[in-house]
Amino acid sequence: MFAVNGSTFLNNSLSGVPRVFPRSTQRVAAPLVVVAAVSSNGRPGDRNVSVLVENTSKEMVESATSSSSPSAIDKEAKSTVGGGVEDVYGEDSATEDMHITPWTVTVASGYQLLRDPHYNKGLAFTEKERDAHFLRGLLPPGVVSQEIQVKKMMHNMRQYQVPLQRYMAMMDLQERNERLFYKLLIDNVEELLPVVYTPTVGEACQKYGSIFRQPQGLFISLKEKGRILEVLKNWPEKKIQVIVVTDGERILGLGDLGCQGMGIPVGKLSLYSALGGIRPSACLPVTIDVGTNNEKLLEDEFYIGLRRRRATGQEYSELLHEFMSAVKQNYGEKVLIQFEDFANHNAFDLLAKYGTSHLVFNDDIEGTASVVLAGLIAALKLVGGALADHRFLFLGAGEAGTGIAELIALEISKQTGAPLEETRKKIWLVDSKGLIVRSRIESLQHFKRPWAHEHEPINNLADAVKSIKPTVLIGSSGAGRTFTKEIVESMSSFNEKPIILALSNPTSQSECTAEEAYKWSEGRCIFASGSPFAPVEYNGKVYPSGQANNAYIFPGFGLGLIISGAIRVHDEMLLVASEALAEQVSHENLEKGLIYPPFSNIRKISAQIAARVAEKAFQLGLATRLPQPENLVRYAESCMYSPNYRTYR
Repeated sequence: MFAVNGSTFLNNSLSGVPRVFPRSTQRVAAPLVVVAAVSSNGRPGDRNVSVLVENTSKEMVESATSSSSPSAIDKEAKSTVGGGVEDVYGEDSATEDMHITPWTVTVASGYQLLRDPHYNKGLAFTEKERDAHFLRGLLPPGVVSQEIQVKKMMHNMRQYQVPLQRYMAMMDLQERNERLFYKLLIDNVEELLPVVYTPTVGEACQKYGSIFRQPQGLFISLKEKGRILEVLKNWPEKKIQVIVVTDGERILGLGDLGCQGMGIPVGKLSLYSALGGIRPSACLPVTIDVGTNNEKLLEDEFYIGLRRRRATGQEYSELLHEFMSAVKQNYGEKVLIQFEDFANHNAFDLLAKYGTSHLVFNDDIEGTASVVLAGLIAALKLVGGALADHRFLFLGAGEAGTGIAELIALEISKQTGAPLEETRKKIWLVDSKGLIVRSRIESLQHFKRPWAHEHEPINNLADAVKSIKPTVLIGSSGAGRTFTKEIVESMSSFNEKPIILALSNPTSQSECTAEEAYKWSEGRCIFASGSPFAPVEYNGKVYPSGQANNAYIFPGFGLGLIISGAIRVHDEMLLVASEALAEQVSHENLEKGLIYPPFSNIRKISAQIAARVAEKAFQLGLATRLPQPENLVRYAESCMYSPNYRTYR
């Protein structure tokens, strides 16, 4: 506590920017006055002082700001220049070889308010708010609603012909007006999802150094080894619920993009807020920069990361362990840590190592598996039979392929009661060396070994399809155009309705296009892809292209963990999430050949998934937010972040 001009205020060093504390929807929010200064000793605890003023008047604001005398901070910097203008910041009196203290006095009003993305409303500030918050003259006189702002932004977005320009426009909006960004994304999710995430985010990561403007999230590199807890404390928000972290080694199907992989955590967390209702201030994107083996990036003058070869072994594991320990120490046991786009050799190890001590989730392994299983459960209504009646063949035996395969085997085991070792035998995987068979087991990585069945060696996918005769063909290879005409025609020759899932991202890496799948199967296949394709017309009929997008699962899954206060992730949570998603596929969707529901209903879908995940957490004894709410769906919906503007007093 401290006093300003005779009044007592709260001392809060949690944030260096204005914040409006949440209130009920029946009350308006009070602005905050912030007196921010960076002391020369550089200690985080001394970085800023935030002052909460419950009923701020212009007189109080003027008193508060005038009471912070520049002379008390830096007497030597004060001088009179330019005809009586005080150089209170020392900008004119200092030379380049002199040290000054970069102190500021700001108010959550006027010019600064228009540049705070958390509270800026642009032309939506009302006449009363403009008077109360020193905005007269800083805005044109017109007052417009948030709905008109959304309409205008979508009109502008549609003028861009290049997807990357749309991506950059969305990122600029997020940095300028956070609530309008999320309102725009929620109201136009089907159109904008490919812009803020796959496939456009892939190109954005490739060019991240060139388009980099405003830093988002935390960049933790080898330079911060031994100081990661201190770095976490630099982040202004303290109540973090979800962290998405990548080391950039396997960004989508694009390979090692190093530090430029930050676009993935930023994009994922945008979807956590828009689709799952996790408040943006509770989300933290993190990139662990251990270098890159991408020679092109190392030679790129615009590259923003460490210019060194990628760290491995003990150096790598020690940095990751320090990060995981620091996160738990700083944010507690219930913070969800989502691993994203780690290479296979690290992804499985990290999930196994920290799955018993942290609340961790790998979207590439578990999220992909859950969304694909949901599509298969829904597809059974079209092809008939139970999951155990089908044969599955994968192209790709990495984290996505083996993750999907394992969850399918778990679901079959759950439905039939058969041992997991037996249900795995219905699933076959092909990697770069051909069909995974028993005779190769000594040379296989540990995560591939459960899928080594008795069979003669087969070197390529086309021959494997003819031999195994699968009813379901799944691509997770990251290799584009590998489902050839021969392969699709073979699938169609022994299946009335072959299920073909080309899951690799971005679009350029998809195993086949929607048009190829429908035409080569004569319109009989059930198709879904990882990235979106336009509807296909074949023989006078239009076939919509379904998308097996992880965004169906992870936002609701994360919300379910948060509202239950779960401390660990369990496989059964993934299974119930799949079942909940499959239940959202309507008869009308199935008649069109779609095995996923429209994204226009994604917030309701996420609430249903969250409720089922939370329920399972309570059943398993992993929930800590007791007692369990009576109606978990309604509770999940009530916890969702709303991007609608708030009224300021």
